[in-house]
Amino acid sequence: AGSIQPTKLECQMNNKKNRRPRSRLALHAMLAASLLGGSGAAFADRWGIQAGGGFSDRHGIDKADLGVVWDPGWNWWEIGGWHFAFVMEGHVGYWHTGGNVHGSIGEFGGTPMFRFIKSAGQVRPFVEAGAGIRFLTSPTISNNLSLATSFQFVDVVGVGAQFGERQQYQVGYRFQHVSNAGIKEPNPGINFHQFYVQYNF
Repeated sequence: AGSIQPTKLECQMNNKKNRRPRSRLALHAMLAASLLGGSGAAFADRWGIQAGGGFSDRHGIDKADLGVVWDPGWNWWEIGGWHFAFVMEGHVGYWHTGGNVHGSIGEFGGTPMFRFIKSAGQVRPFVEAGAGIRFLTSPTISNNLSLATSFQFVDVVGVGAQFGERQQYQVGYRFQHVSNAGIKEPNPGINFHQFYVQYNF
């Protein structure tokens, strides 16, 4: 018995069908590559390292702080040559308390910061504000001073400036309030005046 051979037209149609999945795959690959490339441009990020020190307005507590800063490049609302920006900061701190229970305590946490900054120029001043969380190695400083919980909230407002050929340098002043927001008493709260320097890679 002889086998039925496909016609030339049927062979051409089968070849076209086989090529369709390949062409769709190539199209999807090109779209994915363009989206990834676009997202990389839209979310180009930058990292910085920060060092600061400060003092409390009462209780006699001095503070040293190291931070890592992530700037994802998120900018909004250009207003008169200024715009809003966002950075995320992680912090490790050391408190010299002089207390008779814990003479020093450690601090760990993170703070998202929103900034209103000048958009151009060699020196770009800014104002900033943020709120985050902190964990203390101990809430008890002395017989007369306790923050009640190791978990604390932090509110920050500040001013500063970026400068340099790549805007790689930054200096600033921050007012920082630390408290447990009434989760547990006592909740005396501590205010810090802090100065910092930062290098952006």
